[in-house]
Amino acid sequence: MADVSPAEIPEPVPDSAELARACGSDIAELTARLMAAVFTDNPEWTDYSAVSREDLRDGCRRFLTRVLELLAAKGAGAESDDVAAAIGRQRAAQGVPLEAMQRTFRLGGRIVWEALMDRAGDMSPADFREIGTAMWAVVDGMSSALVTSYRGAELDRVRRDERRRHALIEDVLSGRGRDAVFAAHAARELAIPAGGDYLVVVARGEPQPLRLGTESALAAMGIRSVRHDRGDHTVGIVALEQHSPQQVAEVLEPLVLGHAGLSPAVEGLAEIDVAHALAILALDTAGRDATLTRLDDNYPEALLVRAPDLAQRLVQRSLGPILALPAKERDILLHTLTVWLAENCSAAHAAPLLHCHRNTVINRLQRAATLLGRPLEGPRHQLELSLALTARELLDHPAG
Repeated sequence: MADVSPAEIPEPVPDSAELARACGSDIAELTARLMAAVFTDNPEWTDYSAVSREDLRDGCRRFLTRVLELLAAKGAGAESDDVAAAIGRQRAAQGVPLEAMQRTFRLGGRIVWEALMDRAGDMSPADFREIGTAMWAVVDGMSSALVTSYRGAELDRVRRDERRRHALIEDVLSGRGRDAVFAAHAARELAIPAGGDYLVVVARGEPQPLRLGTESALAAMGIRSVRHDRGDHTVGIVALEQHSPQQVAEVLEPLVLGHAGLSPAVEGLAEIDVAHALAILALDTAGRDATLTRLDDNYPEALLVRAPDLAQRLVQRSLGPILALPAKERDILLHTLTVWLAENCSAAHAAPLLHCHRNTVINRLQRAATLLGRPLEGPRHQLELSLALTARELLDHPAG
């Protein structure tokens, strides 16, 4: 056999781990190359305005170092890498878009790959595939760790913001808006005016008393608002600004899925707690078929709701003998009285609505007067009778 000289013996091709260890001495140069690539390769994708150059350089250095370390360790643990996760959390807190971070990782992977190839020399297709597969498995794994950490940090931030927003609205509803300093702070945080008139809407109903996207629907009409879920009801704080209460009510009504009460206008965040209580009162006065009930339209009902014991006594005093009748006769007389009062005490006008003759209406009214032991004519008697009928409806069929 012929002797083979040492010069003719091919040198072994280093594997990915050996190449990664050899590139470890080039970290400073690789970092500089990555920094240059971040700001020159499609710079319109770059949004590191909240990150100092030194901070970004340190992040690039840590990423490149970790890529080489994982490559030297055959890629073990890349998908749960703590360095990539830490970078993800940090950049999320700084407000750097996730897309910018993913692009930086891809650029870094390309730079490491080029460095590996510079040191690899001649290699077979099999060696090339082995190193490439190992290299991009590491970068993909670290990218996965980055995304998981970044999104987790974003979710935590959203939850913190939501808790802070919830607490802020609760403070406004509790009356802290009377403090001018707090009102100014709350207005800034909630993107609503500190001054000017407000309405409050309170809605109840399952599973969703107000349509999702109510704030957006109001915003589309130029109405600024805040939606807040609060135990058994949903609250909307609505800034009137250049709009009238009637205009806001018209926009709100189709957004109500359950029952809702709307407060009168109040002045600024200082009176939101009062408006909230009045909106609840408006809701308590709503009829069975009402969608949006304005307190401004229901003050007699509100007075009755505010004094339920007196309302119950009024019902018994004014309607007691009729309520004691058998159900069929009771309901006929109560309905007749309700329609007659609504028609300005005109039997002729009430008859068509009751589907009977005018004389039938008169006979029923005489029967009611006999049972009650007093005439139905006269403003005071009619006011008392009207309030009693309203109170009975409210007590028998509470809203919400």
